[in-house]
Amino acid sequence: MAYIGLTTLLVRDYDEAIAFYVDAVGFELREDAPREDGGRWVVVAPRGSRETGLLLARPGKPEQVARIGDQTAGRVGLFLNTEDFAGDHRRMTEAGVVFLEEPRHEAYGPVAVFADLYGNRWDLIQPKA
Repeated sequence: MAYIGLTTLLVRDYDEAIAFYVDAVGFELREDAPREDGGRWVVVAPRGSRETGLLLARPGKPEQVARIGDQTAGRVGLFLNTEDFAGDHRRMTEAGVVFLEEPRHEAYGPVAVFADLYGNRWDLIQPKA
């Protein structure tokens, strides 16, 4: 069986990204290890998730710097599933996460788009069972 293990997300600063994803979004810090090239191997993931996480990576090339916050050309590119949409929406809002719209109810479940600290767009969604 195969699964997606990590998705790379470009960040300006490791510590500010860790603070956002852990303190505001509610993820857990899975790894934070120095690398020989002076970077760090930083992985965050939703609490309780078993397989998928985000590799927070600082750009290694000038053209990558321009992609911070726009890795998916302004589209929602990341989807955070929840079993408690209302509770997570409230907690994240109180923690300073910026939602770009009011929650809406779609055929697939309640959803609202939020931006991370760099402007990447996410869906917070509670998929219907």
